[in-house]
Amino acid sequence: MRSHPLAALFFICAPIASAAAQSAEPIPVTALSYGTLNQNDLALRVRNEDVDIRFVPLDPKVTRLLANDAFQSLRSLVEARRREIDSVASRAGVAEPGLALVSFFGLRSDTRFDPQTLTVRVRSRALQPLGVIPISARFTSHQLDLREQASAIYLFEEDLPVDDSFSLSYGTLISEDWASKQPTLDRERARVSARARSSRPDTTR
Repeated sequence: MRSHPLAALFFICAPIASAAAQSAEPIPVTALSYGTLNQNDLALRVRNEDVDIRFVPLDPKVTRLLANDAFQSLRSLVEARRREIDSVASRAGVAEPGLALVSFFGLRSDTRFDPQTLTVRVRSRALQPLGVIPISARFTSHQLDLREQASAIYLFEEDLPVDDSFSLSYGTLISEDWASKQPTLDRERARVSARARSSRPDTTR
């Protein structure tokens, strides 16, 4: 009995299709992170002679790529301020705002900063902050001494496009480094998926 060439082709392609589907499997939503990255791997930075600004997206699609202690730290930060986040979003008529942790570092004494000047640019659009929830008491003074830090959670009208590219601006300062982070994030995402799959209990026994 002769085998049909299409049947042979099906059996060759089936394992390939299965492997492709497995590699594209999304990262499971669990209470733990299987990543190894640190916050600096996710951070965009801009600076001048007065202030250094660090911007970390709080989207779980990328925070789940962090080492577990860093992931839990950011997760707890958001949950501790969930009521304030929901209140600001509700007033703006936004169901699921994009979130980012923004820190300002003083590089000289009596440095003033303007939180509302920070802008996320997505292609030809500029996303201004919907609201800012201070984490540091000093944040509301808009002033820093040398080596002093002030941080806040920023809310935007939509999720930040962490799977694509976007830029960060503060006045004339611009960072377009997010696109260059994508290869690192993609590699870590594949590793995290593999670690999560291997840690699942075997239910076939």
